[in-house]
Amino acid sequence: MLVVVANDLPPAVRGRMKLWFIEPRPNVFVSGVKDSVAEKVIEYLHDHCPARRGLLIFRKTSTSLGYEIRAFGYTSRKLTELSCLQLVLEAIT
Repeated sequence: MLVVVANDLPPAVRGRMKLWFIEPRPNVFVSGVKDSVAEKVIEYLHDHCPARRGLLIFRKTSTSLGYEIRAFGYTSRKLTELSCLQLVLEAIT
């Protein structure tokens, strides 16, 4: 499973993403693609999205943790690691 949360995507990239993913909310994409396809999608996003777009990518893995989180560009959320556990930080208001 692969989940991509984007601040904003270029129209061409967003159209390509709609081929493989469902878009339950604007700029949130969810798919059950295989691991090999997921890696290609992540590479495509990294190559075709400028850093100012900001991406958070959640990917299911076969590790003991069960998932991996990647961030590209400028996102409003920050990633941290605590006892080998990847977490997404949110500001408390």
